[in-house]
Amino acid sequence: MKIYTKTGDKGETALYGGTRVSKASARVESYGTIDELNSFIGFAKTEIKDEKVLAQLRKIQFDLFTVGSESATPTDKLTLANGKSRLALMISDTEIEEIENWMDALEEELQPLQYFILPGGGKAATSLHICRTVCRRAERSLVFLNESEEVRPELIKYLNRLSDYLFVLARYMSKINNESEEYWNPNDR
Repeated sequence: MKIYTKTGDKGETALYGGTRVSKASARVESYGTIDELNSFIGFAKTEIKDEKVLAQLRKIQFDLFTVGSESATPTDKLTLANGKSRLALMISDTEIEEIENWMDALEEELQPLQYFILPGGGKAATSLHICRTVCRRAERSLVFLNESEEVRPELIKYLNRLSDYLFVLARYMSKINNESEEYWNPNDR
């Protein structure tokens, strides 16, 4: 199988289920941003040595493929004519709760926040802050898509929770790598 199909040469692509749309559509933008986030997480992993964290990030990357495949599927195409789901996997509250549990465990090891934190704190933490901001953009793109086409709320909730997790993980990486966090304190100006 060749990697190039030439079917997108005129600026259109096929969604899961066969519908052809512009590559500039809100749906394509949303799953493209999710793919971008997944790539940035892969990059962040190159700076992380903690096996527990790497296992969590691998699971998140897997789940982001699930989020992306559903984002690439119009809601009316999620169910086949025989009543079965078109997708083998869909994000549920289980994956959202898993992220919450990971976040709670990490936060137990951190000092409580007193000020906003400037993105930074070493290569691993900085990479995770970039992931967090791309995740927020992916979330916004799904919210925007949801204004014109239905998106299951679990997808938006998952990305919202994931961005929080990435923030906490960035702080955790700074801590275990003995790299200080920089604060944004308006009183220090």
